[in-house]
Amino acid sequence: MSRRHLAFAVLALLAGHAHAATLRVSSAGDAGTMDPHSQNIIPTAQLLGQIYEGLAGRGPTLALEPGLALSWEAVEPTRWRFHLRPNVTFQNGEKFTADDVVFSLRRVAAPSSNYSNFVDTVVRAEAVDPMTVDVVTREPDPILVDKLASVAILSQEWSKAHNAEVPQNASQAQEMFTARNTNGTGPFKLASREAQVRTVLDANAGWWGKPTGNVTQYVAMPISNAATRTAAFLSGEVDVLLDPPLQDIERIRANPNLRILQGPEIRTMFIGMDQSRDELLYSDVKGRNPFKDRRVRQALYQATDIEAIRSRIMRGFALPSGVLFGPGVRGYDKALDTRLPPDLEAARKLLAEAGYPNGFGVTLDCPNNRYVNDADVCTALAAMWARIGVRVSVNAQPLQTYFPKIQKRDTSMFFMGSGSPTLDAFYMFQIHLLPPTGGQPGDGVWNLGSYSNPEMTKMINAIRGELDFARRDGLIHDATRLYKQDIPHLPLYHQEIAWAARANVDVSLRSDNEMMAKWVTVK
Repeated sequence: MSRRHLAFAVLALLAGHAHAATLRVSSAGDAGTMDPHSQNIIPTAQLLGQIYEGLAGRGPTLALEPGLALSWEAVEPTRWRFHLRPNVTFQNGEKFTADDVVFSLRRVAAPSSNYSNFVDTVVRAEAVDPMTVDVVTREPDPILVDKLASVAILSQEWSKAHNAEVPQNASQAQEMFTARNTNGTGPFKLASREAQVRTVLDANAGWWGKPTGNVTQYVAMPISNAATRTAAFLSGEVDVLLDPPLQDIERIRANPNLRILQGPEIRTMFIGMDQSRDELLYSDVKGRNPFKDRRVRQALYQATDIEAIRSRIMRGFALPSGVLFGPGVRGYDKALDTRLPPDLEAARKLLAEAGYPNGFGVTLDCPNNRYVNDADVCTALAAMWARIGVRVSVNAQPLQTYFPKIQKRDTSMFFMGSGSPTLDAFYMFQIHLLPPTGGQPGDGVWNLGSYSNPEMTKMINAIRGELDFARRDGLIHDATRLYKQDIPHLPLYHQEIAWAARANVDVSLRSDNEMMAKWVTVK
């Protein structure tokens, strides 16, 4: 038996299982990078979450739990103290200390980071001693620990040795060591990677924790074609599908050797629009930007047949939405989650009043392997908007090219889904509605249409530091009402998710759509 497989067996026995197991997981899209501070999208976070850890973590029900910090407390209104877990090593053997936390919090705040919103209030981190860190904020931050649960801790020594003191810039074709190499403290470590084809993670025999499952090798197998992905699952080449094609779910459910796990996801789908340029990049309208006019945005909203999308394209795996975040997110109010009624005649009238009686042409950027039936939803929207004269060209592309394009704001209209890893509404307001310049780190990082309303900005900044959660909820509801009034996005639906698993795979669905292999048992 090789040393590696011996380590696997030991881990499996420690977990209370008789055998080590390989878990083969497939989805339409692949991680875009191995740098954990670079690209804040689920396919990347899902894979790197097996390798890297934060000061806090989230359990199977998404409850906060200790991670690389055993405990924490607010010693002052703007100073949090974290007591670190002793005897933790990085996967290259380096000892984990407070210096790595200080370095990581500084690194994640860099301009090239896609995670800087998680440290938006952080002024600095201070190493009190090798196992204690103070995090100082510019104002009281009631959800600081929720935020830091999403910040991976890197080795300072390793990062500096490989010229990776700042994250890879996800919006540029930038190559750096951390784009292909990893060194975390988590239960798995990178063994091999062929992007878009196959990534293999091996169990980390030096992990400080104890796995509750028996998975000792995790194999990510992205398959963009839906029929091919289902065929691989049905044939036994894949153990879990993280995004089974909706049209195949009943066929999978009917097979006694397979099962479907289904539930709500903390993710809301919407259409974003360029509302800053005086002339759109991709439109036949010259000298004007139709999306600056609220009447145009409302016309597209009311020309959207959301019930047709819910029932025919999403096959019921969607809850129509009128707001930016859904159930499960702190601050959500079902009474506010209502939509404008579909009304083609009203939509045509609004377009005419705005100066577009014959409509206009525009390009809609859309991924074709990131969200459930993403390209199909975009195509359906184009057909719906054609009924009021808006001629939409759908530019569907793989997520590897889609996200860098829109993150450069090289877009006039785009399809997006977003969820709050902090389980708090502030996250959604901050990244999607605050101006992308002039604010705190991370503000407007996903405000790719550059929407700006001083009243909205004032409301969101009031939420940021409000410690009274009852008052905070009231502020969130006020901002939600303004969102509904202003229509900065075209809200679509809160997505439901399904995973498909072989009957011998014991796995539980998480509403953040991230599967942690350390909890999975293959029988």
